[in-house]
Amino acid sequence: MIALQLTLGIPLLAAILLALFGQRPWAGSLNLWAAIAGFVASAWLAWAVLHHGAFDGNSGGGASQFYIDSFNVYLIALTAFVGATTALFSRPYMAQEETAGRLSARRLRLYHASYQGFLFTLQLALSTNNLGVLWVAMEGATLATVLLVSLYRTPEAIEAAWKYFIVCGVGIALALFGTVLVYFAAAQVIPDPEQALLWSELARHSAELKPVVMAIAFVFLLVGYGTKVGLVPMHTWLPDAHSEGPTPMSAVLSGLLLNVALYAVVRVKILTDGALAAHAEVHDPHLPGYLMMGFGLLSFIVAGLFLHRQRDIKRLFSYSSIEHMGLMTFAFGLGGPLATFAGLLHMTVHSLTKSAIFITVGHASHIAGTQGMEQIRGLIRTQPAVGWGLLIGTAVIAGFPPFGVFVSEFLLLSATMAAQPWLTLPLLVGLAVAFAGLFRHVQPMVYGDLPEGQGAVRANMWPVAIQLALVLWLGLAIPAFLARWFDQATLLISGESLL
Repeated sequence: MIALQLTLGIPLLAAILLALFGQRPWAGSLNLWAAIAGFVASAWLAWAVLHHGAFDGNSGGGASQFYIDSFNVYLIALTAFVGATTALFSRPYMAQEETAGRLSARRLRLYHASYQGFLFTLQLALSTNNLGVLWVAMEGATLATVLLVSLYRTPEAIEAAWKYFIVCGVGIALALFGTVLVYFAAAQVIPDPEQALLWSELARHSAELKPVVMAIAFVFLLVGYGTKVGLVPMHTWLPDAHSEGPTPMSAVLSGLLLNVALYAVVRVKILTDGALAAHAEVHDPHLPGYLMMGFGLLSFIVAGLFLHRQRDIKRLFSYSSIEHMGLMTFAFGLGGPLATFAGLLHMTVHSLTKSAIFITVGHASHIAGTQGMEQIRGLIRTQPAVGWGLLIGTAVIAGFPPFGVFVSEFLLLSATMAAQPWLTLPLLVGLAVAFAGLFRHVQPMVYGDLPEGQGAVRANMWPVAIQLALVLWLGLAIPAFLARWFDQATLLISGESLL
């Protein structure tokens, strides 16, 4: 399908061109227009899947290396959209960083090429049908992010990049071992070794896979990819990466990479659920769900507590990302139609909201000249658009109605009360703790006394307005086509419709 080829080819070609010619004055514009073109291609792909059903990328028959269904197609479009809006913010922001002397033209070229390379690896991870290629794409995303985290070349940035590389390197190695175990289980039931890692084939034979091997594989894959999700206790790289890398990187890191890593975990959970359910009389079919619920709830509570101890504004919202990824992991672990629907919706609204918040945070840091929250004060008087953007974005991510985050959290609480009522109280307490942690810091940044010497900066708030407006729309009325995607993906994840 041409739409899939364009979705993957545009960021790959743009990465190559920017690596070769990224020092030209038009590099920022090329980065932006490539991201916009990638979004148009992904929207075309999503439209085709919506009207014609799942697409395996092979018109000649047989199994394909690509597979697009209701679960990954909306994530492909979401990734391209957030990539485009962040690129819109990125062009003037990174140009200002160069003007201020914080970046050279050579490093700016590295930034633009890595940005498009990062988008390509994410789209490849989402669209591939091969679990081995998924692992390679996630490793590619790791390498691209390392280059972005270390962009400023300060001692702190270098340390954060190495920490990210080592921690996520260990995690991705564990995920590789889990992938090998899946291949071992598949080789016993799928005669063609070239198809033993294709998700579409594994889904058809999931009931025949050895349950013990799949359960062990799932543990390794959960811990491995869970490192990139930011699940506690594998989360330690995330706050440092956010605080030391450029702000546009933080926007796509929280809004996109964490989603793709969780997507990989859920894909493997579907297979493991099928293998264990076929032997329910011997093995507990809910084991993967219990593990995800445990990691998710631990991450949710720990991150909520750590919100109160932060002094850096980017670290503050990085812990918020850990909190919300824990909530999504808990939702998919809980399972059932309502919780799964809530998890899918939360992935969408969190990506839109968190990327918008980091854009606002970037402008706030430029106004104050620092990321230290003690020096960021009186934003609503210094630059009202930035102050209101930070205040509304924080209210949205904290779960205020009528925005989409409130709807997804309400649905998850309802599902928890129906399936595991004893876990409702920890969820409510965690939400309250996170709410208090965010607003105790944000309130003085927005309304506090204005420090001397601070003035307005050139701020592009259009991406923030667009994304928060979409989150409001999703809170008031989910569009029919998106609800249909979510419904179909819910059936897929719950095992009622594997293909």
